[in-house]
Amino acid sequence: MRFRLPNALLATGLLLSSAIVALGGCAPSPLHLDPLNTSGRDGGGPPLTYPALMRIGDAAYHAGDFANAVNLYRRAAQLAPRDPAPFVALAAALLRMDKVDEAILADNSALARDPQNLPALQGLAKAYLLTGRPELALAPLDKALARQPNDPKLLLLLALTKDQVGQYGQAQAIYRQAQQLAPDDPAVAVDLALSLALSGDYETAIAELRPLAMAPFGTAAERQTLSLLYGLAGDREEAARLGRIDLDAAAVAHNLAYIDTLRLLSPQARARALLSLGRGGAGGAS
Repeated sequence: MRFRLPNALLATGLLLSSAIVALGGCAPSPLHLDPLNTSGRDGGGPPLTYPALMRIGDAAYHAGDFANAVNLYRRAAQLAPRDPAPFVALAAALLRMDKVDEAILADNSALARDPQNLPALQGLAKAYLLTGRPELALAPLDKALARQPNDPKLLLLLALTKDQVGQYGQAQAIYRQAQQLAPDDPAVAVDLALSLALSGDYETAIAELRPLAMAPFGTAAERQTLSLLYGLAGDREEAARLGRIDLDAAAVAHNLAYIDTLRLLSPQARARALLSLGRGGAGGAS
């Protein structure tokens, strides 16, 4: 049994905090690419250049065509084997396809070319968080934060890592640091609230999330996360009321039953279940 969100939100999980590969510009007119062709040609025209491959690959990535983006980035890497950029972009696309091990190899290839490459270090940390070995994310994050100590996205990844290794107090201190640097980032508030829930402090978790979730711009995912927190705190009536804002009666009943199950678990088992709800930023979003 899993906690349900509205259908449009199921793919995103409760929390998505991630780095985005910058667009290289708009895609040119269609070239009728053959993604299996390794010659770098479009089926009869001149060979595609490295900038063109990266630009079209970025367009495919942002259109959600990750398989084609992977092929394009691989071809770009063949043309510029010393440049870390196509390997970073390749890793991000592979991660969106849930090919975590391949993404790790691609990020390590980028780091072999530039050991201080921040997007590769960040991507590697995100990939490790999805492997069930969150402690491995600490080394690339430490290296990245040595260069950018006040980057809220890096701090958010570090806090998520601390949550996954059970160091909730450290995680919450880091979330609050990120919150000072990025006060308008809703992901920080959501993650902080979930971290507080992991440590059993539901009252503070609700106080952190409620202003965001109930604001006019609050999202369904934020409201349903708040519903979960009320349910875990024992306020089943408020959990149901919030659930009905976005979900039908069957989904609300399902979620309440799931919350009842969570409350019967040991704190350790409950924490593992909460961590499985799509937190960790990692997958979503590259």
